[in-house]
Amino acid sequence: MFFSLFSMIKILVFTLASVSTLFYLGRWFLHRTALIHLARKWAEWIEDRIHVHQQLTVPQFNPHGHPNLLFRKVQLYLHSLPSLQDSDFINLFSSHPNHILLHLDHHQLVRDSFLGASLTWTTGDRSFLLRIKKKDKRRILRPYLQHIHTVADDIDQRRKELHLCYMDSAGAASSRWRSTPFLHPSTFDTLVMDPDLKTRIKSDLDTFLKSEHYYHKLGRVWKRSYLLYGPSGTGKSSFIAAMANYLSFDVYDLNLSRVSDDSDLKMLLLQITPKSIVVVEDLDFFLSSASGTGPNSGVTVSGLLNFMDGISNSCSGDEKIMVFTVSNDRKEDLEPAMLRPGRIDVHIHFPLCDFNSFKSLASNYLGLKEHKLFPQVEEMFQSGATISPAEIGELMLVHRSSPSRALKSVITALQSSSSPAGKNLRSRSDESTSSSPLPPLPGSAERGGVGVGWKDTATAKEFRKLYGILRLRSSKKSGPYDQDSVL
Repeated sequence: MFFSLFSMIKILVFTLASVSTLFYLGRWFLHRTALIHLARKWAEWIEDRIHVHQQLTVPQFNPHGHPNLLFRKVQLYLHSLPSLQDSDFINLFSSHPNHILLHLDHHQLVRDSFLGASLTWTTGDRSFLLRIKKKDKRRILRPYLQHIHTVADDIDQRRKELHLCYMDSAGAASSRWRSTPFLHPSTFDTLVMDPDLKTRIKSDLDTFLKSEHYYHKLGRVWKRSYLLYGPSGTGKSSFIAAMANYLSFDVYDLNLSRVSDDSDLKMLLLQITPKSIVVVEDLDFFLSSASGTGPNSGVTVSGLLNFMDGISNSCSGDEKIMVFTVSNDRKEDLEPAMLRPGRIDVHIHFPLCDFNSFKSLASNYLGLKEHKLFPQVEEMFQSGATISPAEIGELMLVHRSSPSRALKSVITALQSSSSPAGKNLRSRSDESTSSSPLPPLPGSAERGGVGVGWKDTATAKEFRKLYGILRLRSSKKSGPYDQDSVL
């Protein structure tokens, strides 16, 4: 027993000695690491004093007050560097529970290395200061800036939050753009549009995105313009939202009635950033105001033409999509100069609903591929009944719990639109939304598309009143317990 106790004491002493040794080695290693870190800091300090450096400033705005595109790219690049975490003061932001962003405080130092050269960035209030050795500047500066552009573009593409930019009536033109998150859910998959036309549009957009060098080789501004024309409620706004979501572009809603004059319009254009869709709605209203028959506008036709393809357009940056809309079928009522190639590249017609569009809407809203009432709906369309996709979509949305009820309400709406009262309602609406209440252009070879989303138009409001009266009469005839009449 004495021998066993002695063995246990021996083992305990050996264990304590081992722990003590490990503790000593750990302290020595940490001390040595701290000494190495301190020595490295001193070496960097001495090196900074020995070598001749040059300082380059990246301001937030250029001398004319316009945003410096490089500033934002540098900002994104620096916030992606691992060395950011070594800074003394870092701000933490969160726009999502699982998405935390690190942002540098002012006057912080960030170190970077590129192609074997050491660089330092210092953050300012409205600028970034790059410190680089003169011997390395000629060798790495240009490829380093290209590297920053590439990394920043990749970050933008991965985490871009789209914005809808709108005009603020107060303040100078240089500060009148305000933005809010763009959350419209419309996509090309949800659009009710001719499949071939949809494929051609997506192909055109893809080709545009890949054509930067081609446009610059030709000496042209890297932009593309679309004209969307057709009655209200045919899906033009939803189409614009689908384009924005497909391209990951911000949307700038330019309201010409709130622009004071041509100079104001030019200044607003200069503030629009690349990778944006610029939307100018209701060109026909603008032309009526320019001719003195519509609401007053300080912008002239000449100013708008310069906005579409003038020199100022090239000064506001590349990679822009311009979309102009007309609230009727007569695009030829526009100034011929507006329609020439270069100002408008693609014309897309948005017609009233036909039977094929109706089936797509029924599939989207009600989940129906076929129904016993489809032949009756098709017969109504073939007999000349007209209705906008927005009106059909609203009826299906209200009666989505009962597909049969929804289809019956659509049939009632088609009957009303083909009746004299319905035609009068539609003609009065056309007069209120068109400066020239003429019939649609006959024989048009362009195949249009319609969208799911819609605006609350005068036609829709008057139609719903008429539909409510017809529905009330129908419910009185069928009795209070008719299943199809229950919402």
